[in-house]
Amino acid sequence: MSTTGLNHFLLIEYIKTHQEQFYRIAYSYAKNQQDALDIVQASVEKALRASKGIKEPKYISTWFTRILINTSIDFLRKRKREVLTDTMEEWIGGKTEEREENLDLYEALDRLQPEEKTLMILRYFEDLRFQDMAKIMDMNINTVKTQTYSIIKKLRIQMECEVNGK
Repeated sequence: MSTTGLNHFLLIEYIKTHQEQFYRIAYSYAKNQQDALDIVQASVEKALRASKGIKEPKYISTWFTRILINTSIDFLRKRKREVLTDTMEEWIGGKTEEREENLDLYEALDRLQPEEKTLMILRYFEDLRFQDMAKIMDMNINTVKTQTYSIIKKLRIQMECEVNGK
């Protein structure tokens, strides 16, 4: 099997194994089921077309996640507005008070810049280590840590101001 064929096979297996994770990431950006599925599908198509470009099969995860994030951000730019849907409320679940707190958090996340939002999603929704985040974002690990903690501080201040009516 050629390197291109091997990469293509490994990519397909990787996608099958991690499809739920990809959906969650896309949903974190799109906020509705159909758009998230469209983002995942577009990402898979892009990845399959570019699979010969995978130089190291061990980096398929980082490579594909980057494609998925870029596709999600492109989707948001094209749409230019973000709408919370009933599907989002179902996905959040929980009691009414918890749902309202979660909605506030998601609204705060939506106000972040795309790169900031991506860092929060990778760290707290996908539970990735800083080292893995740095690879995906093509950033220095210390930069990832610093920016992540800065974003958390920014979100806390923002949410406290909203709670206190400021």
